[in-house]
Amino acid sequence: MTAFRDPGDPEGWRTIDAVDYDYDVIVIGGGAAGENAAARAVKGGLSAAIVEADLVGGSCSYWACQPSKALLRPGAALKAARSVAGAREAVTGSLDVPSVLGRRDAAANSWEDSAQVEWAAEAGIAILRGRARLSGARRLSVTDARGDRLMLTARHAVVLATGSAPSIPRIPGLHDAPFWTTKDATSAREVPESLVVVGGGVAGAELAQGFARLGAGVTVVARGPFLAGFPVDARELVAAGLRADGVDILENASLELVERADDGVRTTLTDGRALEAARLLVATGRRPALDGLGLPAFGIEPVSMRVDETGRVQGLSWLYAVGDCAGGPKLTHQGKYQARITGDAIAARARGELEAGATAEPWSAWARTADRLAVPQVVFTDPQVGIVGLSEEEAWEAGLRVRPVALPINVTGASLRAEDYEGWAQILVDEDLRTIVGACFAGPDVAELVQAATIAIVGEVPLERLWHAVPAFPTLSEVWLRLLEAYGL
Repeated sequence: MTAFRDPGDPEGWRTIDAVDYDYDVIVIGGGAAGENAAARAVKGGLSAAIVEADLVGGSCSYWACQPSKALLRPGAALKAARSVAGAREAVTGSLDVPSVLGRRDAAANSWEDSAQVEWAAEAGIAILRGRARLSGARRLSVTDARGDRLMLTARHAVVLATGSAPSIPRIPGLHDAPFWTTKDATSAREVPESLVVVGGGVAGAELAQGFARLGAGVTVVARGPFLAGFPVDARELVAAGLRADGVDILENASLELVERADDGVRTTLTDGRALEAARLLVATGRRPALDGLGLPAFGIEPVSMRVDETGRVQGLSWLYAVGDCAGGPKLTHQGKYQARITGDAIAARARGELEAGATAEPWSAWARTADRLAVPQVVFTDPQVGIVGLSEEEAWEAGLRVRPVALPINVTGASLRAEDYEGWAQILVDEDLRTIVGACFAGPDVAELVQAATIAIVGEVPLERLWHAVPAFPTLSEVWLRLLEAYGL
């Protein structure tokens, strides 16, 4: 006998026989992607269970998106107030660290998941606590914290939604010295006096600025360019913003050695420079969390797993993958999008509306087309960066004849927002179709500009029609008018 939570017992745990237990769909992983996959399957008329070994809601809710943005927002709000005459005179103090950390705790629901479990019960989704491993076609075993095992069978599909794990570099001495991952940083109980951040990507940039504004002395060590992969103008604006907060950014630099020190860690760079800090944060990317699921027994190597437009794992008709573990964009909103598509596709196949071997048409209800053409992303530093669609290199590689149009964000809405507002915007135009295939915005509060670009790309809106989408005055959106004018309309 073993204890698992089930919607049949909303008051708490109930004991059930450790024998076969069947659902139409079983989702391994209860993060945002897993929740959405199960919810869409239920909406499509199927029964669904989620197997989760940790907190229901996943990393985004407790150790990533929500707590990190809660840490960043107070500093951005304070900076915004100091950028406007009349408000800046009223600002007399600095950030209150205990209050910021308390707000972060609230954003992470104090690392307690009863609300998510209650939501699942109301949605008709069973929550089974334990670690899952595939044991056969549509079959898996779940082992709980006590070592008890439950065998489950999925009538239609098993969905992998196991997220991602930190990618830790092989640096001599690193594993013998104390270091943070992003999970440790977003749940930290205090602000260190000094912090070395290894990694100049999105997570490294956000957490570096967040802790700098809370009073830490921060150094970022980036193996290549800072925020590599983003347009140069955009990343230079962000770098300037971090440096204004006292962050030292070392580009094209790598650690050669990590050692324990009396008050923290000592790091040595390949050029011989030494850095000491109270804390070391390793933010060097993430990899799909597919270990321990038994995939090799089905001929699937985790490092080479591929999925089709519906999310089905190539080679297996019953296995699907969504979110970070699927190998695509590691973004919560994109994982949720994938999960909605996949849940609907599974239900459609169960009803016979989508043939088992059929390929879903692009932009249909069962195809994850946006994964290839319209992935939005925001870097929540101050200034922000928002990007969606193809880069210029990706567009040319895809055979598109494109023209970039870029300019500073110098509109009335920007100057009213802040006297020293600095921003930059770019659209990428397919010259043959005269539609937008990519866009990037950099500057304070530009995150809200990304959705308009996403709609323009997904809708393949011709520039001549987009010209009639009049931006409200005075807002940052007026930059759209300027971009179209710069193109020649």
